[in-house]
Amino acid sequence: MSQDFQGKCHCGAVRFSYQGEEISKGIRCNCSICVRKGALMTTEAIAPEDFIIDIEEGALGLYEFGTKTAKHYFCKKCGIYTFHQTLRQPGFYKANIGCLEGVDSSALEVINFDGKNLL
Repeated sequence: MSQDFQGKCHCGAVRFSYQGEEISKGIRCNCSICVRKGALMTTEAIAPEDFIIDIEEGALGLYEFGTKTAKHYFCKKCGIYTFHQTLRQPGFYKANIGCLEGVDSSALEVINFDGKNLL
């Protein structure tokens, strides 16, 4: 069953929403950036037309590295990683579950993903 999800960074300058499946698991990746940010990401890849981003002017930061296919977004005001566009499905989004309202990321089953050895 599909649900409405609302997410935001710590200070609220970067907000996003989407409709998706109930969240019972999260992904933890071991690639060089993910292991450092330590976030738990949605398992569902969200189509760009279904991912609504609402930001204060100048608040959204972007970090890219390597092939620059994956796009890692964060709030320039509070520093929180909010979501990213994926390497394996370019243009699709995965959200930081810790930013989603009403979802306890510490209570979810964790799926470990070997992004370190992907390429």
